[in-house]
Amino acid sequence: MWALPPVAVLALVFLYPLALVVQQSFTADTGEVSFAPYGDVFASEAFREALTTTVWLALGATVGCLVLGFVLALVIAFVPFPGGKAVAKFIDVFLSFPSFLITLALLFIYGSVGMANGVWTGVTGAAEGPFHFLTTPWGVLLAEITYFTPFVMRPLLAAFSQIDTSQLEVASSLGARTWRIVRQVILPEALPALAAGGALVLVMCLNEFGIVLFTGAKGVTTLPMLVYSKAILESDYPAACVVAVVNIAISVGLYGMYRVVSRRVGA
Repeated sequence: MWALPPVAVLALVFLYPLALVVQQSFTADTGEVSFAPYGDVFASEAFREALTTTVWLALGATVGCLVLGFVLALVIAFVPFPGGKAVAKFIDVFLSFPSFLITLALLFIYGSVGMANGVWTGVTGAAEGPFHFLTTPWGVLLAEITYFTPFVMRPLLAAFSQIDTSQLEVASSLGARTWRIVRQVILPEALPALAAGGALVLVMCLNEFGIVLFTGAKGVTTLPMLVYSKAILESDYPAACVVAVVNIAISVGLYGMYRVVSRRVGA
């Protein structure tokens, strides 16, 4: 009985709106139930380009976050340096930042009138600086890696804190070099955390909207941006709902794969 109120609230505020989105995706312009909206969307070049862009940006950002996050977490956890504990605590604070704030900071540095271009024009006397990549897919990729890397570092730092340092000392005393210790001792212990962090970043990148919007990358259209364009700019609600349903299906499918992988690696 105590479970009924929260279930009812969940159904009202989440499941019911989601059901409306799914219903709208199967509604033709005449108001009849039809698969025509799906056929029209799947046949459009804009949808195929948005799907391709979304997938490769999400995969590229996930790989970049895994590599960069693993290296940075190794340094923070195992390389003593002044301020190491403060940096580790800052990672927790960074997770609360909104994505557009990081993008805005990158615009201040690498934007068309940002600090980097200002320094370049001041030193060389050129009319404009060379840094214009933020409005390209590479700028979106850089912003996503910058923002989502701490989401990989947090579980890695927690995993590294559980490693018995005596194992590292024994491996070192037996002549193992640094990268061999990382590969054979640290990496196996970090695999569950890498799987968890990588899956989380992949799902969030697939649904990221603020970073793409704030970079001003007009040539970069992801599935969330296509939903916004169809619903707000074109008032084509059936098409927007179709894209939203596809985006949800991909996210839920990836989450299911993550659960399977995490059970196998012991996450």
